[in-house]
Amino acid sequence: MARPDKAAAVAEVAEKFRASNAAVLTEYRGLTVKQLKELRRSLSGNASYAVVKNTLTQIAAKEAGVEGLDAELYGPSAIAFVTGDPVEAAKGLRDFAKANPALVIKGGVLEGRALTAAEVTKLADLESREVLLAKAAGAMKAKLYQAAYVFTANTAQAARVIDALRQKQESEGAAA
Repeated sequence: MARPDKAAAVAEVAEKFRASNAAVLTEYRGLTVKQLKELRRSLSGNASYAVVKNTLTQIAAKEAGVEGLDAELYGPSAIAFVTGDPVEAAKGLRDFAKANPALVIKGGVLEGRALTAAEVTKLADLESREVLLAKAAGAMKAKLYQAAYVFTANTAQAARVIDALRQKQESEGAAA
């Protein structure tokens, strides 16, 4: 029978998996407590960062229906449970890992799909949600402008042709 403290830890991690839309698994070997505190502070708006026990995390992941992390659960592990924008959280982890090479990104899960460390880095290279939405809105506005121009171009061209014909008739009528 499982000890009550371990069962509570498993339930807590499973709930974090269920509440988050992404999770990034890291190895923190070599980081100081101060650096971990700094990392938690940098992720505070988008994610919570927790040091986890590998076996309890495997059990909690199964309970929460998360697959794909078992192979990466070795050594000292910590998970960033992302509740905000996954891109911003991935950027925060990537930037912190650049400044502190002791932090190693092992992989992750995004909306139920397992991610490799390279895919987490690609996610971090994306622009923020707001920038992508602004670009999409700009592209749609440009297409609407082009459509409006196409619809009005034929009308304007017809008006010019009619005006030219009218002027030609007037000049022929005055000459006769």
